[in-house]
Amino acid sequence: MSGPMTRQTEGNPDAREVVLAARNVAKSYGNVHALKGVNFDIHRGQVTTLFGENGAGKSTLMKILSGVIQPTTGQIILDGQPVSFANANEARDRGISIIHQELSLAPNLSVRDNIFMGRELRGPMGVDFAEEERQVRTLMEELEEEIDPLTPVEELRLGQQQIVEIARALSVDSRILIMDEPTSALSASEVEVLFKVIRDLTAKGVSIVYISHHLEEALTITDHAVVLRDGTMTAYAPRADIDLEWIVRNMVGENYDLGSPPDSDKGQVALSIRSLSVPDQTGQDLVHNLSLDVRAGEIVCIYGLMGAGRTELLETCAGRLKPTGGEIVLEGQEISHLPIAERIARGLALVPEDRQRDGLVQTMSVGQNLSLASIRNFTRGLFTSSRAERKLVDDSIRSVTVKTSGGSAPIGSLSGGNQQKVVIGKMLATNPRVIMLDEPSRGIDIGAKAEVFRLLAEGARQGLAVIYSTSEVSECLSIAHRIIVMHKGRISAEFDSTVSKEKIMAASGESVAA
Repeated sequence: MSGPMTRQTEGNPDAREVVLAARNVAKSYGNVHALKGVNFDIHRGQVTTLFGENGAGKSTLMKILSGVIQPTTGQIILDGQPVSFANANEARDRGISIIHQELSLAPNLSVRDNIFMGRELRGPMGVDFAEEERQVRTLMEELEEEIDPLTPVEELRLGQQQIVEIARALSVDSRILIMDEPTSALSASEVEVLFKVIRDLTAKGVSIVYISHHLEEALTITDHAVVLRDGTMTAYAPRADIDLEWIVRNMVGENYDLGSPPDSDKGQVALSIRSLSVPDQTGQDLVHNLSLDVRAGEIVCIYGLMGAGRTELLETCAGRLKPTGGEIVLEGQEISHLPIAERIARGLALVPEDRQRDGLVQTMSVGQNLSLASIRNFTRGLFTSSRAERKLVDDSIRSVTVKTSGGSAPIGSLSGGNQQKVVIGKMLATNPRVIMLDEPSRGIDIGAKAEVFRLLAEGARQGLAVIYSTSEVSECLSIAHRIIVMHKGRISAEFDSTVSKEKIMAASGESVAA
């Protein structure tokens, strides 16, 4: 590896055989240089963790290594020989698979059909569906998930869909497996199972590239770490020589603080949730008789494990799910009967957990996505004001610090974290009175996370009521004035910002290590 970088030890971080390498790889999109002469090694039977902020070039590099895109310049070396992959299928045929950060499942197909899509198992009478189903059941047992192979993917929660993505990659028997944010929607127990699978794979000689914004979590699985910053490799070291401070310092140059509860005047109750119940498909309550008031200028964090009902609570308030009982009152007006668009128009906005499925239109540009929820503000009859739309887009790009070549850039050209910023910017552009954010830090690096929390804190100072959900305890103890803990559809505890992590975890039903 060449170029200016921090190095903790002399010599290679690991002397094991290099099975796949990038040499002086660069990738440009117009005037945006995503990668700048990167050198990167993947070692046999080891986990190489790649750290970096959103937009640093991590996903771009992995897409090049897995054949999804081609480099502008540079070489890919496989088993000591230069190779060129025209597409991901060619790379997969050579033993390289990738679990993408954004889910790429067909929601209307079953789990079985998603896992074997494009490489169906053939028998004497055509596709051998029985054998495919048997193999999927085996994979789910290995991942300790009770997911029926014949279940349509659209009926699975986000974490289960991520398990299906992982199972699909494991089904190929790859010798090099790239995992781009594989745990962003997984529960703590699911992460433990995945790490067990990773250790089993490396013991068999499989090479893993692991990308994650969960820094402490990644440290438990890595053999050595590489840091990418602004398209350039800046640091690498073996696991023994790195810690959290080393990662943060090389990623962003300083230790970012997520902030503290802002000094803001608490106004009247902006959102009142009264005795709300939300059922699942079988009629059982996911949210049970829940009541909560949030005031203007207040930031409330909702913490809970997977299945606690956080997402269902927020989506019901936004109009995506129907309650079986209770009221939702926005600034004194009952809105349970209103459609989503009317709730947005009245000042209630939701940033959803799954940005790809629910937050973005992939065929639209960055600017079109940013202005989509506010289109009525610059539309008169059949005509829209291009000038007003451009101003909104430019202001939004600046305010939420989206790293892009401009509003006309394809939304797919942005990193995952910058796409998340677009979703947040889109909803802030509606000038809401209450904004709800479901796991706003999913797929966002520490620097971007600090920027998002700064935006929310500033909004609260200006009278915005903010509700955000999280499954990371550290995010509770940042900008929130109040912390609401949910467990099995109910509020199990309420704390102020001085509470300890241990008390929050205990109230959620999470085991706390002694």
